[in-house]
This record gives sequence, C-alpha cells and structure tokens, in this order.
Amino acid sequence: MNTCTPVIFDERKGQIHRKGESPFEMDCNRESLAGAVSQRACVFCGSRVVLYPIADAVHLVHGPIGCAAYTWDIRGALSSGPELHRLSFSTDLQEKDVIFGGEEKLYKALTELIDRHAPKAAFVYSTCIVGIIGDDLRAVCGRVSEEKGIPVIPVQSEGFKGNKREGYHAACAALFQLVGTGDATGISPFSLNILGDFNLAGEIWIVREYFRRMGVEVVANITGDGRVDDIRRAHGAALNVVQCSGATMDLAVMMEERYGTPFLRVSYFGVEDMAESLYAVARFFEKEDPGMMERTRELVKEELSLLYPRLQDYRRALEGKKAAIYVGGAFKAFSLVKAFRLLGMQVVLVGSQTGTVEDYRELHDITDEGTIIVDDSNPLELSSFLKEKDVDVFVGGVKERPIAYKLGAGFCDHNHERKEPLEGFIGMLNFAREVYSSAMSPVWRFVPRRTGKRD
Repeated sequence: MNTCTPVIFDERKGQIHRKGESPFEMDCNRESLAGAVSQRACVFCGSRVVLYPIADAVHLVHGPIGCAAYTWDIRGALSSGPELHRLSFSTDLQEKDVIFGGEEKLYKALTELIDRHAPKAAFVYSTCIVGIIGDDLRAVCGRVSEEKGIPVIPVQSEGFKGNKREGYHAACAALFQLVGTGDATGISPFSLNILGDFNLAGEIWIVREYFRRMGVEVVANITGDGRVDDIRRAHGAALNVVQCSGATMDLAVMMEERYGTPFLRVSYFGVEDMAESLYAVARFFEKEDPGMMERTRELVKEELSLLYPRLQDYRRALEGKKAAIYVGGAFKAFSLVKAFRLLGMQVVLVGSQTGTVEDYRELHDITDEGTIIVDDSNPLELSSFLKEKDVDVFVGGVKERPIAYKLGAGFCDHNHERKEPLEGFIGMLNFAREVYSSAMSPVWRFVPRRTGKRD
C-alpha cells in the first residue's frame, strides 16, 4: 500500500501535473510561494550565472557581503587563460552605507579593482539593498568608465524584482551593451557564437572542437571561457547557437533585431540532441559550403562508433531503473529525458525552476504516462515524489543532492559545480558512468532506500 502522501500547498497545485490523469495544464513563471522554501534563486543569482564566466572582467557585487559569498568561485566554469572571474569582489555595504548611500564606496572599489587587475571590462551587480536605498549605479559606472577607458556596465539585478529568469534578462541587457562595440573584420562567413554554454568542466572546448572539424569558426563564447573583446565583435558572426535558452535567448533576440543575426536553439546533452545540433548548423551553411554536411556526418559516425559499444555495459546494468530530474532550466531536461531513455531507464519525475508553459508542454509530450511534471518545487515536495516513485537516481544541482542521499537514492550533479564534462558524445559516456556509479553503488546496501511503501 502506498502510504506516501505528497505534501502540496493548495496555492501550488496548478504547478504540478501528472501525465495521464487530466489534460495538460500548468501554471508557471509565478512568484515563489512564501514559506514554501523554493529551490528557485533570486534575480541576482540569475544574472551572475550568466555573466560570471567572462574570465577577463572584474565582477563587483554592490551590496552586503553575504551576496558576494554566494558567488565565491561558484561555478565549474573553466578558463583557458585569465581567471579573474574566480574572484568575488564586494563593496560590503554596512549600516552607515545604507543610511547615507554607497555610491562613493562603489566608486572607490571600482577604481581600486581596475587599477589593480587591469580588466577588459567591469560588471557591477545591484543587489536588493541597493535597489531600496537608491544608489545610482549608472552614474557611478559611467564616471568610472570615462576615467578608466574600459566598459563599466551596471547589472540591474536587485533580487526582489522577480525570480531567476529576470536575472537572465538583466544579464543579457548588460551583455548587449558590449556587443557591436568591437571590430568585426576578418570573421569567416562560416562562423557562429556559442550562447548559453558556461564551460562547466571544460565542455565548451569539446563543442568548439566539433565545430572546428566541421569548418566553422567560433567568434565568441557567451559566456563560458568568455572574453570581453570576443563579445564586442560577436555581431560579426553569421549565426548564434543558443543552448540553455532561458539564460541567453533574450540576447539572441536582441542581436537578431539589431544586427540581423539568425539563431538556432540547440542542446549538447545526449547523443540524439548533440548530433542534431551539429546537423542543424551544417544545414544552415550547406548552400555556401556543400561539403560541410558530409564532414559533419563523418564526425558523428566516428564519435558514435567509439561511444555505442562502451554504452552497452551501462545500459544492461541500468535498464528498467527509475530516474528523477530537477534542473534550473527546462531546456536541458528535454535532453536528459532522451539520455535516460538511451540507457533504458524510465523518467518518472521531471521539473525545473524557470520553465515556461511551452517547455512543460514539450516535456509532457516526450515523457511516459504517470510522469510527474513540476515547476518551482521545494524540498518537501521533491522528497515526497521521490519516495512515491521509488526513484533509483536523482539528477539535480547542489541543493538537491542532500535530498537524494537522505532518501537512499543515487545522485548525479548536472549543475554548475560538476567536475566531469557531460556535453558532447564523450559527455554522454561520462553521464552514463556517473549514473551507473551512483545508482549501483554498494553503499545503498547499508542505507536502505526510503519509499512510500510498507514492507
């Protein structure tokens, strides 16, 4: 008998859908319910997620020290050169600054950091308290930019303005101030910008190598292993490819409207989506370079010939096991569902912090009957669903890891702290290995799984 009754607030019932029990309908993109302990982050978090991987810029948090502590070396975003992005700077606003204003403190912090580190640009993040006291970020940034001769860009990311998605928009607005300010001469007609990839564990290097083998130049990484000068000339690329579309789709739209740069939505997770992303780029350039599609087919064939034999052992061990997914952006969840299917596993729970109705409708279409689809969940709900569905492995981020381990389930980190690349064809192999190692670990013999069923 199933004795696990999910604890769901009445106000959240519209944000949870069980496929097959009723016609599809989802509420989303709402303010998090007070007291529900949402896993969703604030506007400031959304902005720093996008911008912090720009490696040769200063990132200064204008606010109390607690906000900056949240960013300290926060990402697994690697750099092939400078690592200024791994430092977290703050104006450390105190009570006196709240009363009398923090503009002078911000000015002194900016000038000192620029003199000391000689960055290519500086991003200044506004936090909740700054929005309340009314410091004029634009005026201070403009003054310092004029004095120091580099872009000093305000990021209007006051946490209380909305949720993480609003932070994505603030970051894209800041990036757009850089785009178009550099010299775009000499860029190949077969060129693109990579948007929405943050080079976690070096993943963008894998994807760039695929494009090189196809004959495509990558102009700018936006923003993993990013460089200010590359972003300034990004408007010269022939195409934008947008992964994690919730984070950088706004920038792609802005660039299309002003510079006429078309964009494609892509995903580098899983075999099916990785291959289709490469084919989509080849189709875009096919008329001007008829040989590109053949090169792409050879690339995919070569990679799959190495990958598939090695996946079979993992599939035999994992087939029939149950998986749950809860990630920041819904777009990556599509690829994860397909990746688990390739391993013979069943996805029984899938959700995100920032999905749209269209995202959840697509998840509804590609998942099995009985799958729970959830928006902006909280630990109590997630724990109940994991127990109800008797999940073998949970894919999420750092906040979800303790939930899985306390319930005796395996866990796979698919968020910003991961150390293994999960993109590309080699990434699928790494993903399978990590899922296998966690779900099949002998430790679970000593930590019985907690479910909603009585023995």
